[in-house]
Amino acid sequence: MQKSIIRGLLMASAGLALAAGSTSCTKDLDQEPRFELTPDKVYANAQGYRQVLAKLYAGFATTGQQGPAGKEDIGGIDEGTSDYIRQYWSAQELSTDEAVVAWNDPGVQDWHNMNWSAANSLTRGLYSRIFYEVSICNEFLRESTDDKLGKRLSADEAATVRKYRAEARFLRAVAYMHAMDLYGNGPFVTESDPVGFFQPPYYTRSQYFTFVEKELMELGEDANFADARTNEYGRVDKAAAWGMLARLYLNAQVYTGTARYNDAAIQAKRVIDAGYKLTEAAPGKVASAYGSVFLGDNNTSAARNEVIWPVVFDVNTTQSYGGTTFLVNGSTGSSAAWQRKVGQTTGWQGLRTTSAFFKLFPDTALDRRGRFWTEGQTLQINDLGQFNQGLGVLKFRNVNSKGDALGGSQNFSSVDFPMIRVAEMMLIYAEAVTRGGAGDANLALGYVNQIRRRAFGLPTSTPSAVADVTSQVLKEPTFLLDERGRELHWEGHRRTDLIRYGRFTTNAYLWPWKGGVASGRAVEDFRRLYPIPAADLAVNQNLKQNEGY
Repeated sequence: MQKSIIRGLLMASAGLALAAGSTSCTKDLDQEPRFELTPDKVYANAQGYRQVLAKLYAGFATTGQQGPAGKEDIGGIDEGTSDYIRQYWSAQELSTDEAVVAWNDPGVQDWHNMNWSAANSLTRGLYSRIFYEVSICNEFLRESTDDKLGKRLSADEAATVRKYRAEARFLRAVAYMHAMDLYGNGPFVTESDPVGFFQPPYYTRSQYFTFVEKELMELGEDANFADARTNEYGRVDKAAAWGMLARLYLNAQVYTGTARYNDAAIQAKRVIDAGYKLTEAAPGKVASAYGSVFLGDNNTSAARNEVIWPVVFDVNTTQSYGGTTFLVNGSTGSSAAWQRKVGQTTGWQGLRTTSAFFKLFPDTALDRRGRFWTEGQTLQINDLGQFNQGLGVLKFRNVNSKGDALGGSQNFSSVDFPMIRVAEMMLIYAEAVTRGGAGDANLALGYVNQIRRRAFGLPTSTPSAVADVTSQVLKEPTFLLDERGRELHWEGHRRTDLIRYGRFTTNAYLWPWKGGVASGRAVEDFRRLYPIPAADLAVNQNLKQNEGY
């Protein structure tokens, strides 16, 4: 599989845990292993920089220095559980109508019960993972200044590393954007700050927003950042910067109090016009065209033309108990037929969905996005701890387009996780225009109908009385929220979407076991943010706890 950026990591990871300056002071952010190589040896040539760049990308996928387990990057949490995608996904999905979990590990039921505290080990683990990513990106940027490149590398190598530097800035901006969305406020450190012990300053949500916006805006025009669709698979480019800006602006009113729908539409349109397109060919009887985007060969199939930034996973070279291994195995039961369907020989019996989410699909025979495992499962959930209560979600499947299982005896996943894809950009454009942003209302409607036609197994360019909706339907208060749920479910968007629509904490929308009550209940509005971990507050007097905790 064409995933060489990650393979480069595996050859060098033992000596490249180079996050010398922690973004926080808490011991949860201790990095292992200790330095085995000095920077001058690690960064002796462009290949050394490339190997560290691989570590920055792998920060979203792997958890330590020895495959799926061993010499973990962060402490204070089980290593497999600490995976970036696993924790980010849990915070975005398990707190909503889209997912529940049967396990009873410390803190895990707090996600859906919405009763987490500043001492919760999982919200603390996610916080630590985010700021660990910031810290390793900062270290790379410290070692790739023009002055250091001039002393270490040839002119040609220095020019190559400047491109890597732009990618590091992007990855750091994404981590800060996640911190802003999930925690609102918190510590702020860049490569200009000292290495070692110090107390980082406190940044408000608006300050985070300003920093992330500036970084992404600059990268979107930076000559050193790869043009759209020109970089190696699994690496980012200008389209990724535009896509994250579109997402940032769509939620700007939540983050800053000021709507930025014009800007959201502009940036989303830039991504769409860069040449990405919806996958339309179904791989035989294995999956629908929509389903093919979430198979184990989505790096080589037509799906690669839809996914703008994938976090790469591979059963042999990028092993993790998080990421899509967590999403495939975690949502599979003990049934051999179920396991064959998803290409594994095991099921962790954890993740399911609620009846409220199932009801978003009026007809699952028509809408191919609604794929659920029902055998042996009940629609209603009377006990969150019982895996057979709640329907299984068949979205991420570790088989290729021929239907061959890819997990092998190790049961890791080769499905790449879509951090940004073009369908999201089309929905952002439609929502931004519908909310009053400048743009073409007919084009917005057309984007939504293209998505729906694909979902119904129809050509995206052919009008359909079955799949298409009208402009009036598009303007209904929650239609686009529901459509985003159908199209983007289990991709880490739901909590943010419900907050934007005022339905996350309020009684405007109740789902089973929202707030720990079987019929659902409203919870306190302060739950729209997660708490700053108590351990970080104890050692950094500059930080302030979020309201309500």
